[in-house]
Amino acid sequence: MADETIGIVGAGIVGLATAREIALRRPGTRVVVLEKERQVAVHQTGHNSGVVHAGIYYTPGSLKARLCTRGMGLIREYCQDRNLPYDECGKLVVAVDDAEVPRMEALFARSLENKVPGVRRVSASEIREIEPHAMGRAAVHSPRTAITDYTAIAQSFAKDIEEAGGEVRLGFPVTRITRLTGGGIEVAAGDETLTVDRLVLCAGLHSDQVARLADDGDEPRIVPFRGEYMTVSAEKAHMVRGLIYPVPDPRYPFLGVHFTRRVGGEVEVGPNAVLAFAREGYRLSTIDPRELRRIAAFPGMWQLAKRHWRTGIKEMRGSLSVRSYMKDAMAYVPGIHAFDVVRGGAGVRAQALGRDGSLVDDFAIHRMGAVTAVRNAPSPAATSSMAIAEHIVDATFRTTSQEL
Repeated sequence: MADETIGIVGAGIVGLATAREIALRRPGTRVVVLEKERQVAVHQTGHNSGVVHAGIYYTPGSLKARLCTRGMGLIREYCQDRNLPYDECGKLVVAVDDAEVPRMEALFARSLENKVPGVRRVSASEIREIEPHAMGRAAVHSPRTAITDYTAIAQSFAKDIEEAGGEVRLGFPVTRITRLTGGGIEVAAGDETLTVDRLVLCAGLHSDQVARLADDGDEPRIVPFRGEYMTVSAEKAHMVRGLIYPVPDPRYPFLGVHFTRRVGGEVEVGPNAVLAFAREGYRLSTIDPRELRRIAAFPGMWQLAKRHWRTGIKEMRGSLSVRSYMKDAMAYVPGIHAFDVVRGGAGVRAQALGRDGSLVDDFAIHRMGAVTAVRNAPSPAATSSMAIAEHIVDATFRTTSQEL
């Protein structure tokens, strides 16, 4: 209907992409983005590594795999159209020893199944041709993997929304969602309210809490993990041309410490992954006692800790010691030492977790009538944002409620 009002909660890149998609595809619809912060892209989007993923890692046929492939092309076209930074610097996923080669081969097979453009296996000597200062037994090379500036993209999306007649309402922390008897949904931030016909929740780090306001279930639950980066000195930044990643451990949800070139020319090492003591706990000293109590009371967290406590200790050791942090990284680029880096920024990942301690890997989107809730949108959500938006908009206007 042309006179509908659609509300989007959250001005991260997925929320803004979704609002933009609605505004462009359904002219006449009033689109209002509601964001608790005073600017867009403050949290996961604003702390993103900037990588445009090509789809190497994801289970073939999964929502992640399908939307990453589509999203990569859409982001590339959008950046070219808007003259935004986009650099296809390429990625190496490196097996540092013979024991890692079988996992690397399995990853290569998966990348072929996912139709990753230009992907190939490379030998130790070919690694040095691509990254002269890198070391490894063999690698998977993804030449189309790119880097961009997701904050700039999010800001451009916000401008598109407003130019299409929509609104990005900042400083609107949603505290209540009420389904009205006569139809419609009232969204409140304290005494300020907005009545909408449909609502899409893209609340990122707070996705489970906001979804519960709309009477969605308790799971998956969000547990925040902080990822800390080191910044390589300007004198050594030339030693990394693109992206150098480890072969991931399939038992662990994070990719491991890697080298990432940024569009501004800086090179970062990281991130690690340590439990954050607040939803927005970008510093070790940021502690939210209520959040800690919620984490401690959730059985899934204890199950996760039971399975991965050794890895957790290792990650925490790296958080406290630069030398320990860089020990693993030097296996890939031996010439960059602990004294060549300084502590950089940090991000917080919204890790979705089941009651049994299972890590939710794929994108998870719930539909409850006129409310659609994005419950899990980890990496590659930024890469996939425009494709996720298409998926959400297609699903939002279906006539039935379902898991999407």
